[in-house]
Amino acid sequence: MDNKKLGIIIVVISIILASTIFIVKIREDGLINKIIQQQGSCFLDDGTCLHSDRKITFYVVGWVLSAALIALSVYLIFFEKSQKEIVQTLEKQRHIQLDEEKFDILLKGLDEDEKKVIKAVKEQDGITQQTLRLRADMHKSKLSIVLNGLEKKGLVRRVDKGKTKQVFLKINI
Repeated sequence: MDNKKLGIIIVVISIILASTIFIVKIREDGLINKIIQQQGSCFLDDGTCLHSDRKITFYVVGWVLSAALIALSVYLIFFEKSQKEIVQTLEKQRHIQLDEEKFDILLKGLDEDEKKVIKAVKEQDGITQQTLRLRADMHKSKLSIVLNGLEKKGLVRRVDKGKTKQVFLKINI
């Protein structure tokens, strides 16, 4: 069951409980006042006081229980969202970690120059070859050879952009 629905149900139950206790107290107070008006005193024939004979703990326990139920229901209604957000954040973190693990596995099958290029392209997808050359610290011809090899492996693709080319990852990492 959804926490919000459960919270609403508990609120209704606690309101019914508090109302019932309140009605019982009002009726008892009315009876005591009626007896006091008839006899002129709160003392009965056997000497007991009507006020001291009351079961105050019944009312206190009932109201405390009702308040606790309302507090629980407020928690369930309003903090359910934060629990969902926590679960979503944990799921996102798990996906990020899986992606990083996949990327690390991919890098193990590449040589050092290919690793530099793939890491730079991953950091900035659509990077120009000129910028990539600076980031990977490679000569233009060496970068071109490495990119040709990565294209043949199906890891990157190059797209013409004016006089230069942009490099994109072909795989989703």
